[in-house]
Amino acid sequence: MDRRSFLRTSALGGAAAATTTLAAPAYAQGNRTLTMVTSVPDGFAIFDDAANYAARAITEMTDGQLTINKMPAGSLVGAFEVFDAVSAGQADLYHSAEYYFLNQHPAFAFFTAVPFGMTGVELLAWYYHQGGMALHHELASLFNLKPFLCGNTAMQPGGWFNREITSAEDLQGLRFRMPGQGGQVLGRLGASVQNIPGGEIYQALASGQIDGAEWIGPFADERLGFQEVTQIYYTAGFHEPGSALALSMNLDVWESLTPAQQKIVEIACEATHANNLGMSWAENGAALARLQASGVQAREFPDDVWDAFGRAAAEVRAENMGDPIYAQIAESYFGSMGSTSAWWEIGDGEYIRQRNRANAG
Repeated sequence: MDRRSFLRTSALGGAAAATTTLAAPAYAQGNRTLTMVTSVPDGFAIFDDAANYAARAITEMTDGQLTINKMPAGSLVGAFEVFDAVSAGQADLYHSAEYYFLNQHPAFAFFTAVPFGMTGVELLAWYYHQGGMALHHELASLFNLKPFLCGNTAMQPGGWFNREITSAEDLQGLRFRMPGQGGQVLGRLGASVQNIPGGEIYQALASGQIDGAEWIGPFADERLGFQEVTQIYYTAGFHEPGSALALSMNLDVWESLTPAQQKIVEIACEATHANNLGMSWAENGAALARLQASGVQAREFPDDVWDAFGRAAAEVRAENMGDPIYAQIAESYFGSMGSTSAWWEIGDGEYIRQRNRANAG
């Protein structure tokens, strides 16, 4: 499928696809073991929890017809090689974060997170109810993949630093680990951005290879031990306000599944997405309290740093808008975000403000 067919057949592309007569698909019979490669080592909080939940759900709900054999990063392929491996049929499916694959197409960023983009709840609204899933499927089909969102880390903090950030000038020359469009934003502000796999961040930070890093959130960061290296932690970040994880299956493997098995995979991923988002919310507050009790200093970026992030984020977004697929997905994404955030502000936002006032009394 080429880019013209994406624009012609996608959910918001306008004209309907031409009707064709297709042969009945051939479904594989009997019990099968599918190899799932992931982008993190075993035991990584939140990220690997989502992979385990999805693998277990698919295996159990199919009553063993589909058994998922999870292969963590480095055991079969490297953390950032899972996309190509599954696309080429060297593995059956991957669990990862789609923004690791911007070199394949920059629009994959929308299916993890973009700077100043959607929170986890807003992403649920767009993906499941306002066309996001259909656009994800169309984009990934160009690479022989069938994807679903499958986990969500919630808002990701600004990260761990070996020195305080008092102005945008402090970002100049900063060696910082941050993937996706967030990393591109920091690069525009003069940082030396490193896209280091999760399993290698601690060593890079401890050895002085990098000056700082962001990962997932207090619960996952605590487990990796970043507080042993530095105790300056910026707890609100611009880059990933609601980061989704994804499960993506080789399209030929997907089409060999029965309709019931396909539906089970879809529902297992949706359940993982909701469960993982709840887990992130449930664990992060207590983890942050433990980190602060151990001496970690929770900081906030100054307003002028936030302003610099905002300007650079707009530039990164604009430079991709010449790609028609990116532009179409961006229009859908930000249109949905605008409508849901407007309702949130006058509904939930006002309620939370009044609740805080009432509880303060």
